Amino acid sequence: MKKGLLIAVSAISLWAVSCKKSESGNKNVLKADNSGAILADNGKVDSTIHYNTDINGKKTIKTDYVYKATDGTLVKVVFNYEEKTVSIRSNNKTFILNKLDSKGNETVYEKEDMKATVKRDSLILNQGSNIIELVKTKI
Repeated sequence: MKKGLLIAVSAISLWAVSCKKSESGNKNVLKADNSGAILADNGKVDSTIHYNTDINGKKTIKTDYVYKATDGTLVKVVFNYEEKTVSIRSNNKTFILNKLDSKGNETVYEKEDMKATVKRDSLILNQGSNIIELVKTKI
């Protein structure tokens, strides 16, 4: 009887200690940092901008991506958020467009007769009567 009572008391005390919730929470969870977020022209956070963070925690807002056209052509696109430009490189030609407008989920760049509309993972180029649709790749 004493062994059974001792085992029961041990089990209950072990259960009580292990089920105690910590008030501090999980310290391995990273909190979202919206400080210094780039705002669109309408004052909301620009969702087309993605930050790169190095191992020291420094944020870089000049990012480059590879987009793929519907015909399979790969295009390198570099967004420079500090200068408010986008450079599009394809077939050894680079086009640099200036930011015209941003609505939070869509950003428009333009220079002369070329216009680029960026919306999430897609980029639509308009040059005269030509429309080229590009999609961000996972490369």
